[in-house]
Amino acid sequence: MGLREQEEIKSRQDKFAQAKKLGPSYPADFNKEFNITDLLAKASGGKLPELTDDIKISGKELSTAGRLMTLRAHGKLIFAHIQDQSGKMQIAFTENSCENKVWQLANLLDIGDIIGVTGILVKTKRGELTLLCSQIELLAKALHPLPEKYHGLKDVETRLRQRYLDLIMNPEVRELFVKKSLFWQSVREFLTKAGFMEVDTPALEAVAGGADANPFRTHHDKLNQDFYLRISLELPLKKLLVGGFEKIFEIGKVFRNEGIDTEHLQDYDMCEFYWAYTDYNMLMDFCQKMYQEIVKKITGGLKTIYQGKTIDWSGKWPKKDYFELIKEITKVELSTIKLTELKKLLDKHNVRYEPGFGLGRLIDLYWKKLVRPKVQGPLFLINHPVEVSPLAKRDSKNPERVQRMQIIVAGSELGNGFSELNDPADQRARFEEQAKLREAGDSEAQMLDEDFITALEYGMPPAAGFGFSERLFAFIMDKPVRETVLFPPMKIKS
Repeated sequence: MGLREQEEIKSRQDKFAQAKKLGPSYPADFNKEFNITDLLAKASGGKLPELTDDIKISGKELSTAGRLMTLRAHGKLIFAHIQDQSGKMQIAFTENSCENKVWQLANLLDIGDIIGVTGILVKTKRGELTLLCSQIELLAKALHPLPEKYHGLKDVETRLRQRYLDLIMNPEVRELFVKKSLFWQSVREFLTKAGFMEVDTPALEAVAGGADANPFRTHHDKLNQDFYLRISLELPLKKLLVGGFEKIFEIGKVFRNEGIDTEHLQDYDMCEFYWAYTDYNMLMDFCQKMYQEIVKKITGGLKTIYQGKTIDWSGKWPKKDYFELIKEITKVELSTIKLTELKKLLDKHNVRYEPGFGLGRLIDLYWKKLVRPKVQGPLFLINHPVEVSPLAKRDSKNPERVQRMQIIVAGSELGNGFSELNDPADQRARFEEQAKLREAGDSEAQMLDEDFITALEYGMPPAAGFGFSERLFAFIMDKPVRETVLFPPMKIKS
């Protein structure tokens, strides 16, 4: 903290000490009759008095509240702008139109203070709508100065670490999170309208399953037992299919102990839904309609920009076979490749991999690193190898493939779904194969979940399931995912 900031803080503390003598400090409430947008709307079309330094306040008074964003004194006039969630407006105090105590308090204000004000609407000589105040309450004192508008809050790390300052200073950031709320609202509305019921499953699990990811571990003191924070919503939701529910969804937090980049976080919101008596073909048509409706509600159209490229979400999206698309883009046939050959190929392209990775994981790594970035989409990638899809139903025409689909757009995976595996013997065999991979050093291979297999042995109907995360919203907004999270995980400053 520099000397100038220390002096600013001392000045604010001194002003606050004086202000407390003029009125209550940190009052419990304030009668905010109007938000700023509604208050400004009341003035539309009406004839308002002109603001002068000797104007008298008369007529019905109105109240609002917000944070001071500008403050300037002109002799017997004080002008300021206050901001609330709905917008910003100008307010004014004159020495001749308010009580002496109010005028004194107005002269002790600082930018950043949260105040409640009461007065009448007037217009300045330049025509700006202004609330001329007769009363003021200091609701919360800003003891630290706000960043300068054009110089102070540009560093991304500071913006994310002190998100509250980012929201105060940058209206476009507040608008981003209004749209994010609309994003999840539109998901809920679409699924509910289609007959899905929203449910809630635990975040603590004895076995972390449903995805290829490294979990976080925690300890339950009362039970004296370790638990995992869930990496997926999948397995509990499929147990509900066993229990008789046929169309269910959940929106909830998942936790993955993996790297941070523009598309990945450790803790984020995800939606998964499951639909009994259907398969991945019906799922693809349904998901296309859902995505198109989400994009339209958030942006007003079906075209967005991502990293300088136009994404057209309209029309019917094509379906591309996993191995055929890889061959089309790279001229490499991976469906028959041997493990040693694939390792040499990855080494040639400087793609790093863990020693314990099996053939399926390496094929998928080749896809993710060398092929997917070149895919524009939107399209459905289908018919994945069984080795990288331990929870998906095999294709009856080719048991080495599964009935799985991913939504791929501009090099990003924006959703994953499949016809669900409901054969308990096949599921056990897949889990056992995954366990071997974990023992060989693949920390993201899935764990064997005996309770889930037992549930399948009671009978789960044929079903399709799909999952997507807030990465979709970040993609639509053309932002790194952590910039679309209010408080992303950050390294603690030492």
